[in-house]
Amino acid sequence: MNFFLDGNILYKRSRDQTLLRCVDSTEARRIVEEVHEGVCGAHASGHKLARQVMRAGYYWLTLETDCIDFARKCHKCQIYADRIHTPANTLHVLTSPWPFSMWGMDVIGLITPKASNGHRFILVAIDYFTKWVEAASYANVTQKVVCKFIQKEIVCRYGLPERIITDNASNFNGSMMKEVCAKFKIKHHNSTPYRPKMNGVVEAANKNIKRIIEKMTDIYKDWHEKLPFALHAYRTTVQTSTGATPFSLVYGMEAHDPREKWTPNWEGPFVVKKAFQEEH
Repeated sequence: MNFFLDGNILYKRSRDQTLLRCVDSTEARRIVEEVHEGVCGAHASGHKLARQVMRAGYYWLTLETDCIDFARKCHKCQIYADRIHTPANTLHVLTSPWPFSMWGMDVIGLITPKASNGHRFILVAIDYFTKWVEAASYANVTQKVVCKFIQKEIVCRYGLPERIITDNASNFNGSMMKEVCAKFKIKHHNSTPYRPKMNGVVEAANKNIKRIIEKMTDIYKDWHEKLPFALHAYRTTVQTSTGATPFSLVYGMEAHDPREKWTPNWEGPFVVKKAFQEEH
């Protein structure tokens, strides 16, 4: 039996045995709005939006079609959606043997207008295994900035990577970069136009982060203030390549975020009652 009543509350048992609270159309609308475009909303596509709603602990019969319809009609999603001008190419994926062993790095920018704090660029790094992303905004991304970022945001947080992949830009290459890589015994590889698979992952992350920021920002000069929220939204969104969120792959659990302010217990009261009865 997939549905059952506990008092006045109807629950549905999902495929993984998690209990989802069934809601009416009014509450469903509020939940979809919060998950899609709330404080940490990533403006996910319809199918991803439906999965996020169910991960938050909710269900109704028209959930998936409602999510698809809502995302399709979202004004910001229409403005900032991908516009495909060239035929799709075959995607080549670089594999990483374990988390945080291989990172790709790239820069988003020049961003106009510049942020109110003078920042015009975003330095982005992505772990090829978990798809976890680190990023920070800067007025200029110099070689010194890149080296400091590697040490502070990658090495000190996630340990020594085996290799880092960048393009041939001067701020990713030079004496300072060589010194840092030699110091930590990191292999540095450059991607080239003839080997697009080497930087395709980070370029895809750049596009997604930029799109999330655009959808979250009302006053564009404040885009730098939305960067942490955009990163959280990206990290808590299921990635097609892994079938999981970067957050869950790194921490072994899903993140608790603002949209859970109405969320029922993850397992529902039935499991709590059952555990209590077995204990006594």
